[in-house]
Amino acid sequence: MTYKTQALVAAALMTFAMSSQAADPIKIGVSGPYTGGSAPMGVSMRDGVKLAVAEINASGGLLGRQVQIVERDDEAKNERGVQIAQELINKEKVVATVGYANTGVALASQRFYQEAKIPVITNVATGTVITKQFEKDKDNYIFRTSASDAIQAKMLADEAIDKQKYTKVAILADSTNYGQLGREDLEKALAAKKITPVAVEKYNLKDVDMTAQLLKSKQGGAQVVLTYGIGPELAQIANGMEKLNWHVPIIGSWPLSMGNFIDNSGKNGNGARMPQTFIQDGNTPKRKAFIEAYQKAYKIDRMPSAVSAAQGYDSILLLAAAIKQAGSTDGDKVRAALEGLNTKVEGVVTTYDKPFTKDDHEAIKPTTVVMGEVKNGRVVLGK
Repeated sequence: MTYKTQALVAAALMTFAMSSQAADPIKIGVSGPYTGGSAPMGVSMRDGVKLAVAEINASGGLLGRQVQIVERDDEAKNERGVQIAQELINKEKVVATVGYANTGVALASQRFYQEAKIPVITNVATGTVITKQFEKDKDNYIFRTSASDAIQAKMLADEAIDKQKYTKVAILADSTNYGQLGREDLEKALAAKKITPVAVEKYNLKDVDMTAQLLKSKQGGAQVVLTYGIGPELAQIANGMEKLNWHVPIIGSWPLSMGNFIDNSGKNGNGARMPQTFIQDGNTPKRKAFIEAYQKAYKIDRMPSAVSAAQGYDSILLLAAAIKQAGSTDGDKVRAALEGLNTKVEGVVTTYDKPFTKDDHEAIKPTTVVMGEVKNGRVVLGK
């Protein structure tokens, strides 16, 4: 083979290698609970993510490459979340991850992304500390598209005390990181209104009898029950109140909108109120199109967790906008782009206009969140 031929072959191989590299998909991790009590929010989030990725790929992908999601079921277990984070970073080589429905899993797992300088957009979990875990580091790689508990706790207190005029409240919160951190935020919000709960009760996941906690609340004279927990146990609270013939309102954090609360509580769940970033009512063209696409793709009428689906969808749109702006999948460049997005992003929760800054990684502001209410098997806008 002559030198000229060798040079041509080498050039051809280099061109092939470069084109092959350019064609490699952009891998994005999607971590959430797809089984167990938290499954409605994990599955809905994942399915919202998949819709956004399908739209992006149908429009040519990102940076001339297709987007590939790498799904993992964290089972709402902290140790499983940690294992998945290491796998997605070291084996799958993801450029970013979206997901996390459970506060404890997020807090245990996201430190690996922080160390690897790979952005994470938490799109369901709401623990206030999630985006603040690394705020003292030079750069923070943790972002969020769900309403933090600081926002939600204040809304619950405003609804119960200022709007409904109750003066005696009980708090029932589950024993997870989510429940207990949310309970702390709620007690702070009540304290700011000079309200001390007549009962603060804790319960465990999979508990099926809330009689003891409810009796203490009832005997304390509670006029309203404020909840911080996940769907199945919340249904046990509503059903337990009916058994005791104790009919006071339930106002709680956003999981009161989950399908497994609504279905398991039946008529006993009617009237429960909760903060929502998204209600499945199609009141804008973007929302209507999203709802119809979701129903068609997954052959389902009511989303198991509409909030999770919408926030999952939007997290991908924001990440895609950042990758486009950065012109790169480099973690540091994508992080910087997220902190300074220069184009508006039309999501289904809201239209995002500079949603993040270097010091504020919360895309959802208090004005974005509304109060929803369970009514005959659906969530509607609270009056």
